[in-house]
Amino acid sequence: MNLRSLKYIVPLVVFAGLVFFLAKGLKLNPREVPSPFIGKPAPTFTLPALGQPDRRVAPADFQGQAWVLNVWASWCVPCRIEHPLLVNLAQQKLAPVVGLNYKDPTDGAQRFLRQLGDPYVITAVDADGRAAIEWGVYGVPETFVIDKAGIVRFKHVGPLTEDVVAEEIVPLLRRLNS
Repeated sequence: MNLRSLKYIVPLVVFAGLVFFLAKGLKLNPREVPSPFIGKPAPTFTLPALGQPDRRVAPADFQGQAWVLNVWASWCVPCRIEHPLLVNLAQQKLAPVVGLNYKDPTDGAQRFLRQLGDPYVITAVDADGRAAIEWGVYGVPETFVIDKAGIVRFKHVGPLTEDVVAEEIVPLLRRLNS
């Protein structure tokens, strides 16, 4: 093979590689954001409870049971959209649903829960957003499922949908509780 034929083959190989990676990328679900926490211990925090500033909330409080962490804020429109699904999930009593209120004024968060219902066994107040950063949160809402050993088993970015709850979260919680 001479230099002249390489001049045509190399661009063709590069182009084929780009087409391959583009085709592969088009098949990915943009809602499935890979999380480095899946299969690893849940990040820790100790934060005040919403409406109970003397009470502290930490992931260790839920050790020994599967639980759900939902990162939300009263100013978040998609949080309002998913909220009825969280209320319904909490009513199923498959696992405690814990809130992580992100960069939200206390009065706004409390008003939100009074108006729409409170699905959370407790809500931790992440006033400066540091806990959410430790959990790898991109924005609100985001939802995690943590197993009995404190290992993150699932992460959903964006508002929950009926399909995500029914087809992913509920079956996962049933498996984790069996």
